[in-house]
Amino acid sequence: MIKTSHIWILTFLISFGSFAQEFTPQVKAFIAVDTSSIAITNVALIDGTGGDVKEGQTIVISNGIIQDIGNAISVVIPKNALIINGTGKTVIPGLVMLHEHLFYSKPFENWFSVSQMTFTFPRLYLAGGVTTMRTGGSIQPQTDLNVKKWIEEGKMTGPKIDVTGPFIEREGYNIPELGFIDGTAEVAKLVNYWADKGVTSFKVYNHITKEDLRISVAEAHKRGLKVTGHLCSLTYAEASNLGIDNLEHGFMASSDFISDKMEEICDPFKARKSLIDTDKDDPKMEELMDLLIKNNTTLTTTPVVFEPYTGYEVVPGGGLSAMIPQLQEDLQNKYDRSVNNDSTSIVLFKKDLEWTKRFYEKGGKLVAGTDPTGAGRTVAGYANQRTIEILVETGFSLPDAIKIGTLNGAQFLNRQKEIGSIEKGKKADLILIDGDLREDIKNIRKMELVFKDGVGFDSKKLFSSVQGKVGLY
Repeated sequence: MIKTSHIWILTFLISFGSFAQEFTPQVKAFIAVDTSSIAITNVALIDGTGGDVKEGQTIVISNGIIQDIGNAISVVIPKNALIINGTGKTVIPGLVMLHEHLFYSKPFENWFSVSQMTFTFPRLYLAGGVTTMRTGGSIQPQTDLNVKKWIEEGKMTGPKIDVTGPFIEREGYNIPELGFIDGTAEVAKLVNYWADKGVTSFKVYNHITKEDLRISVAEAHKRGLKVTGHLCSLTYAEASNLGIDNLEHGFMASSDFISDKMEEICDPFKARKSLIDTDKDDPKMEELMDLLIKNNTTLTTTPVVFEPYTGYEVVPGGGLSAMIPQLQEDLQNKYDRSVNNDSTSIVLFKKDLEWTKRFYEKGGKLVAGTDPTGAGRTVAGYANQRTIEILVETGFSLPDAIKIGTLNGAQFLNRQKEIGSIEKGKKADLILIDGDLREDIKNIRKMELVFKDGVGFDSKKLFSSVQGKVGLY
């Protein structure tokens, strides 16, 4: 419950009248605030623009739009507004994260495999403050498109979703959920088929050729769509020069530093070793950063999926209890075996974050995501909150960390005029947090209300609804 003007509001719907959008009973179960006029008063505000934290702010929301923001003593609150007392609380924009999935890693014996989390992950993303997300590649793109549509129609609970098409990849890894192209001739057909279906971006993967990428970019750009990539066979420099819009995983997927790199060949072990062996101040890394900046190539940092074991949580962000019991046991056992045996991972993890921060400080375009794959420790919602924590722990200022996870993502999606920051006239996508992020960034885990288009969802209730279910649904 939310304390407002020293009284506890038992039902916002009855007391203040409902907002315009229609929701099914299943969605209404998670809505705490649904009224046309809201005022959050006396709150600390981090607006997403990179500016300083503002104290004692009042935010007025009208029909899902931010109507006014300013000092609590100067903002006029409409007479019929629901007043939420923000004393001691913080408001940030809804997170806009760009490497998300509606699937989760579930290896079997010696096979790497992933399973669609159609129902649990959309709820978890919203619970964790994500109001807009881009899937970073789909294994069931039609499922993702349906979920996107049903959320928009108020039939399902989740964030706004920009769907990426199926991975554009040639056969290499034995991952049964991946589709493979047999040759370059298939690329344009694939891009245009899924663009017609409604996807808004495409993702190239580890074993593509330069010609595959060239056609992917050309066909997507004809339609005003973008291409991102998790690369291996191609270097970052090659992809950037071919016009790719976005590169995933910070510098962790770069094969640029393999001394005997073979043309269009993926060797992930050599790529990883080359990064371990590359000095953090290597001039070649500086040259690569400068090239990406010159070519306007955006970098997505996904630190959670690489987070080491020693000194960290079993599930980053604290989501172990969300898993089904079998997965909880598997993850705990894997964690126990790996603690104090991951010194190389720790070195590379910290080095990549240093490089990522330097890229940003040089003027590079940086966005954030989580990638719930890898060893299975990355779980939607929990990982998104943890991502912001990691950025602050790395040395990014609090306003910059929030901007990377909000406005920067909106700018990449070309939606910065409507989402990504808390400004007059924008959609009311924002998060009410019970605590001060300046005192402890882990207070970001104390989300109370996640507003999407002015409708406030109960974060704790969303998290609780899928406890013990991730891995099944």
